[in-house]
This record gives sequence, C-alpha cells and structure tokens, in this order.
Amino acid sequence: MKPPVRHALPSNALLLRACMLLFIVACIVTISMPAVAAPGDNEKAQTVVHMLDYIGVDYPEFVQDGKIMNAEEYQEQREFATQSLALLAQLPVVAGHTALLNDARQLLAKIDAKAAGSEVSALSGRLRADIIRAYKLSVVPRQTPDLTQGARLFAAQCAACHGAEGRGDGPLAKGMEPSPSDFHDEARMTQRSLYGLYNTISLGVGGTPMRAFSEFSEADRWALAFFVGSLRSDDDSVAKGEAAWRQGKGKTLFTGMQPLVTLTPNEVADKDGNLDAVRAYLTRHPDAIQAAKPAPLDFTRTKLEETEQAYRKGEREAARQLAIAAYLEGFELVESALDNVDAPLRTDIEREMMALRAAVGDGKPADAISEQVKRINALLERAEEKLSGGNLSPTAAFVSSLLILLREGLEAILVLSAITAFVVKTGRRDALPYIHAGWMGAVALGIVTWLVARYVLSISGANRELTEGFTALLAAAMLLYVGYWLHSRSNAQAWQNFIRDHVNAALGRRTRWAMAGISFLAVYRELFEVILFYETLWAQVDAEGQGAVIGGIIAAAILLILLGGGILRYSVRLPIGPFFAATSGLLALMAIVFVGNGVAALQEAGVLPSTLVNFFSLPLLGIHPTSQGLALQAATLLLVITGLWFNRRKGA
Repeated sequence: MKPPVRHALPSNALLLRACMLLFIVACIVTISMPAVAAPGDNEKAQTVVHMLDYIGVDYPEFVQDGKIMNAEEYQEQREFATQSLALLAQLPVVAGHTALLNDARQLLAKIDAKAAGSEVSALSGRLRADIIRAYKLSVVPRQTPDLTQGARLFAAQCAACHGAEGRGDGPLAKGMEPSPSDFHDEARMTQRSLYGLYNTISLGVGGTPMRAFSEFSEADRWALAFFVGSLRSDDDSVAKGEAAWRQGKGKTLFTGMQPLVTLTPNEVADKDGNLDAVRAYLTRHPDAIQAAKPAPLDFTRTKLEETEQAYRKGEREAARQLAIAAYLEGFELVESALDNVDAPLRTDIEREMMALRAAVGDGKPADAISEQVKRINALLERAEEKLSGGNLSPTAAFVSSLLILLREGLEAILVLSAITAFVVKTGRRDALPYIHAGWMGAVALGIVTWLVARYVLSISGANRELTEGFTALLAAAMLLYVGYWLHSRSNAQAWQNFIRDHVNAALGRRTRWAMAGISFLAVYRELFEVILFYETLWAQVDAEGQGAVIGGIIAAAILLILLGGGILRYSVRLPIGPFFAATSGLLALMAIVFVGNGVAALQEAGVLPSTLVNFFSLPLLGIHPTSQGLALQAATLLLVITGLWFNRRKGA
C-alpha cells in the first residue's frame, strides 16, 4: 500500500500537459495564419501606399508625351518609386509578395522610360490596392467622419496656406515652393482618394511645407480628409447624387466605407460614369453609407458571387477570403434568428458554406465551385422565406431573446456554480471574491465591448471568431487545470490528509487566480456571442418587439439565477468524494465542449483549415463534423482519461 498523498497543489506534470495542449493549438494557429505586419512594418506599408498615391497623382502632370515637364518633380517621382521598392523588399513575405515586388520594379522601369501618365497612374493604383489587401492595412475610419469638425480643423490649421475655400491662395501661400494644393483642381483631385488625403494629413510630404499632423486624433484626420475631399463638389452635384442614391444607384459599388475612401473619382468614373455625383454626396454625408448596409443574406449572396468570379480568375486566396466573409459578415448575423425557426436549415447552410471553403482550398474545378454556390443560394432562398414577413412578432421576439440568453448563459452558469459550490463546501469563502471579481470583470468588459461595437467601430466577423476561439481554448486549458485539481481531492483519504496537512493552503493563490480566470473567461466568451445575437435581433423588431426582447432577457436572467441557485444548493449537500468527482467531471466535459467550439470559431475565421467528415453535428456539446475539431476533442478526452488514471494510481 502506498503512503497517503500529501500534495496540496496539483501535480506539475498534468498542469504541464494542459498547458502543452494550449501551446500545440497556438502553434497550429500560428503556422496556419498568414504573415501579419508588425507595427513598424505596418507603418512602412502605409508609407509605400502614400508614395504610390503621389506618383499616381503627380506623374501625369510632369511627364507628358515622353517629355519631362519639370526635372525636379520628375526626380521626386523616381525617388518615390525607388523608395517604395526598397520598403516593399523589407516587408514580411506574404502571399503575393513576389508579385508586389515585380510590379514595383515595373513601375520604376516605366518612370525611367518616361511612359504615358495613364499607364503609370494605373499601375501605381493597382499596386497600392494590392499592398492594402496583402498587408491588411486599415483604410477605413473607425467611426463616421464628422465634416463639421473637419471644417473647424481646416479653418484653424489649413486655411492660412490653402485658403478659406481651399484654392491654394491663403495668406502664407505667396512664395511657397511648391505652392499649396488647390482642392478645386479638377485634374489633381479626380486622382486623389480620401484615403490618400488621409495619408497626406497623417504623414505629411517630405521636402515641402506640408507637415504631418500626427497630433490630430485618427477621427480628426479622417474628418479633415472628408472635408477636403468634399470641397470640389458643388451643392447641385451633391443634391443630384442624393437623389440617385435614394433611387438605389451606386449601392452595388459603395457597399461600405472602404470603396468610398479607396477609390479615386477617376476610378469611380471608370466603373460607372454616372456615379460621380453619388460619390460627392456620400463624401459630404458619409452617414448615408452606414444607413444603407445591405441585408445580411444579400451581403452573403454578393460575396458568394464574388467568390465564384475570383476563383475563375485563378485567385484562390482571394476567393477563400470572400467565402469566409460571406459567412462571417453575412449569414452568421441571422444564424440565431434562423435557429429559432428552422435549426436543421441553419445547420445545412453552415455545412455547405464550410464545404465551399474546403473546395476552394482543395483547388476543385471552377464548375464544382459554381455548383456549390448554387446549392448555397438555394438554401439561402429557403432561409429568406423562413425569416420573411417583416419584423418579428412580439411573441417570436420574446422567445428568441429568452433562448439566446438561456442557451449562451447555461454554459457559464454551470462553470460558475461548480467552482462556487466547491469553495463554499470546503469552507474557503475567502476564494469567493476571486470568483466574483472574475465574472464581474467579464460583465464590465462585455458592456465596454458592446459600446465599442455599437458606437466606435464595427467588429469584423473574423475578429469576433478569433476572440471567441482563443477565449474558448484558453478557458478549456484552465478548466482542465482546476478539474484535475478537484479530482485529485475526490478520494476521501486523500482529502482528509489534504485538510490535515494543508488547511491554510487548501486554496493556494495560484488556484484562486485560476478560478477567477475561469469565471472571467466563461462569462466573457458567452457575453461576446450574446452581444452579436442581440444586436441582430434588435434590428429585426419594431418598437413593440423591442419591449418583448427586453422581457425575454429579464425572463432568461431569472431562469439562469434559479438554475444556478438550484445547482449550488444541491451540490453542497453531496458527500465530499462524489461532489469533487462530479464537479471535476463537469469541468472536463465543459473543457471538451470549449475545445470543439473554439476550433470551430477559428475555422470559421479561416485561421484553421477545416476538413468535413461524415459525423453528426451537435454544437451544444461542441461537436462539429470536421476532422480537426474532432481530433483535438479526442486529444482533450485522452488527456482527461490520463489524468484520471494518474490520480487513481497515486491514490492506490
């Protein structure tokens, strides 16, 4: 017979195993993710985009018909092209990096050959757009620009040089070399994008009096860029554009803020010569873009069509990203509502959209991709019929609201009840503040997340899934840690020795903080999903339905409190051994669930690959029919079984 176990804290061996699980997942994610520019690299990429913008605008003015019109300006254009090539070579290698370098060399060669201005402008514009895509540069304002603030800033900081109306005739302009820009100059301003203006304000122009206004906030710089970009347009053009916009014109091009800020007026005209007035209206009234976002299912259809087109052009990576966006930024926003009226249909659509991403990744024939898109569109039509009928009825809104919070809150309440019952049962109420601090911190951060998502910036679907995925995997590792610790105490003899020898250290600071961490992660992960679902639900109801949504939240909260109280009350009455065994089993089960849902979230974000297998789907238990998710859940289950065997061997 082995002597009684006298360890107060969990074995480092199993803790190491749990940490290794998380480490392995992190390695898989890191390997699977494309290279992302570090802050310094991001600044370099932004600088390259800024210089390319200047080449596209200025080169046609200083080189005409193969002749140099201004030698100094021509040399500056050549220097910008040379520096762009050098900086590009220093950036991290990403997909398409070689093509970017080749285009940069070609641009420099065209400038050396004094090529036509239209050729140089077109190439610099294409290269600029490719760099933005390759390095995922932030090119849109985080909040709707305030042109009133832009006008104030212009009057205070810019009018002295550029003039009160922006014609380059301010009191300080005389003798300035080069002269300040005239924002009414048709030839120049039709080649300037709002993003280019923002970059000029942010970075300045070397060798000129135009300095960088880095002391301005990002919001102020965007406001100033929009104001400057609006100066060329008169009131009649803006009114014409407003009328066209209200008739639905331009909504297939200006689907969001990004095309508005990245396309130059000339590029807009090339796509549709009648949309310049619409562009002028949206520049002066950017809030109209936010109000006209397409319905989620319409967005999904558009992105699926773009996926098919990109794939036929041989742009597989672009097609994959479009397929991911079709799900994350479109269909996912109505998932919860569809789940309440036809859960099997929601599952079918999710499975088919994942199959599309897999087919793109596997390089299937283009016709196969088209057939897959058709299947998804047919399912989307059925979903639209299920969700049609205008606003949700108050009853449907109440039931949906109730189920959202009840379903998402149940996982969190089970974890919180288990660890709270444990510390109460063992008489260690001094650990309760850690647990309460964890969930209260999660609630506070959840409120901040909602405010930021609603009023400051739009959190992309990919970022939502990344947050959910990593939070779930981290929570799973911590659940395994505490679950193993509880199970090691489930043997009555071990528990008595534990109490006798370590009564004052029964809950070490490390374990208390682990419980606080679980409390935080379990609640915040569910709150993050709840915020997304309620934002979507709120948009589908009228004033009467909004009251029903609030009623559903209150009813669900009451039910969760009753469930948590009942679990806590009856778990405290259990004998020590069975209680610890049951609690550790619950935490192990929750860890497996979190692992499955965490992997699924990372797959939906396109970070992890997904290979569909012939297996049933049960999201409530984190079971999704992909080989990657099932394999990691199996590994987690094996880790749990190993821990059980290790504990029993110690207690033998």
